[in-house]
Amino acid sequence: MRDSIASLRHKITSAQDLQSVVSSMKAIASSSIGQYENAVHSLDDYYQTVQLGLVACLSASAQTIGLSQPESQPIIVNRSHNRAPAVGVIVFGSDQGLVGQFNEVMVEFVVDSLATLPGEKNVWAVGERVQTRLLDTDLTTEESFELPNSIHTITTLVGKILTVLEEQREQGVIDQVYLFHHRPESDSIYQPVRQQLLPLDDVWQRNLTSIRWPSNNLAQVMPNQDQTRRGFVREYLFVSLFKACAESLASENASRLAAMQRAEKNIDELQKDLNQIFHRLRQSGIDEELFDVLSGFEALS
Repeated sequence: MRDSIASLRHKITSAQDLQSVVSSMKAIASSSIGQYENAVHSLDDYYQTVQLGLVACLSASAQTIGLSQPESQPIIVNRSHNRAPAVGVIVFGSDQGLVGQFNEVMVEFVVDSLATLPGEKNVWAVGERVQTRLLDTDLTTEESFELPNSIHTITTLVGKILTVLEEQREQGVIDQVYLFHHRPESDSIYQPVRQQLLPLDDVWQRNLTSIRWPSNNLAQVMPNQDQTRRGFVREYLFVSLFKACAESLASENASRLAAMQRAEKNIDELQKDLNQIFHRLRQSGIDEELFDVLSGFEALS
């Protein structure tokens, strides 16, 4: 009896310690969600400014933006194999666990989406956990990047991705580039989304030129329009990747918060059950001791 009560006391204490850890993780996740969502919202005005700059550049020139091919040379096609360059795929996931089905949902979405695209796919994983899940598929995972642990390090990650992206396109290794990440949703925790990052084709240009200029004054592009246009395109790619990373991190923390809420509920139920068992055993022990006292008293009488 004493061993059982001591064991229950230990389990109750462990549950209380675990509940404290879960509460701390909930607070950290809640704080992180707000920071990453604020980072996304803070980019909205800048993103709109970049789009308007591209609209002005397209309006100032009748020529296409010219980014369906690399900037320095045309796409190199492997003639010996009669095969076009591969499709580059950037997938954002998580580096840490306790996020539920966050990475599994993303990998399933990536596999289903890429099944409809022709050609070879080269996958770049952002996050150790999602990279592990991708290795279990038939997709070819070449590049991998470490996920930022704060808002301030997202810029460094985006710079690395853009550098590799430019090198791959200049060498003719890839042609199209697709971006996969989770986006926070109001009616659910997150939603996996896909975005065609490159090439900036006719469809992209038509969607861009449909944006209304905010004033009646016609935009003027300073001399060296090509350099200005390419500068805006680089900013467009940077903002697109930055937003995707921040939205993915916000979704990851939302998933972790939901997982911690479920864990907290399970711990509460466990503590309730343990306390009931503890009190029942303690009462049973008291009853046995009283019975022994009464039995002894009757024997002495």
